[in-house]
Amino acid sequence: MNIVLASSNKHKVQEINEIVKKFSPHLSVEFVLPPEGFDPIENGSTFEENSYIKALAAWKISHTWSLADDSGLCIDALNGNPGIYSARYAQTPALRIQRVLNELDNVPTEKRNAHFTCAMTLINPSGEVEFKYQGKCAGSIINEAKGVNGFGYDPIFLPKGYSKTMAELTEDEKNKISHRSVALREVLRYLNTLNFN
Repeated sequence: MNIVLASSNKHKVQEINEIVKKFSPHLSVEFVLPPEGFDPIENGSTFEENSYIKALAAWKISHTWSLADDSGLCIDALNGNPGIYSARYAQTPALRIQRVLNELDNVPTEKRNAHFTCAMTLINPSGEVEFKYQGKCAGSIINEAKGVNGFGYDPIFLPKGYSKTMAELTEDEKNKISHRSVALREVLRYLNTLNFN
């Protein structure tokens, strides 16, 4: 069974399908890109609201199972910023990282606590919210970018209990702890109860 992933990002679809294969190989579910015309206005004030907006937009043009995630980096010393504006904090990933590092310039290492959050919303073919969950990955922000894997703020995010940044981890290592993986595994657990196999 196909589930529309409310995203135009092919990499995200690929990443999520890899997690499905690893953690729920018996589940007959494949995530696919939405039909043409998917262009939601993300004007929610929380990750959960934006996740719902995207899932609903995908459902409106597909009328089938739709899953959306909204995620971002929340830094304690910056009052939770960049938060829901993570993807819009500057024009490019490198500039977004630089802005965060500049804003944390005078913040000591022990006060750079942060976490990635991923809110997922699953909408059923009737257009109702079937399931929702928020996954988190705790860590801190280092002083300079390290690593070339991953994307976004991964090069400056040091997951709790690790000596490597998210961008220095392998895909397998990242999929064990990432906020998206945590949230997705709960969605998959729920789908398992619906006997999608």
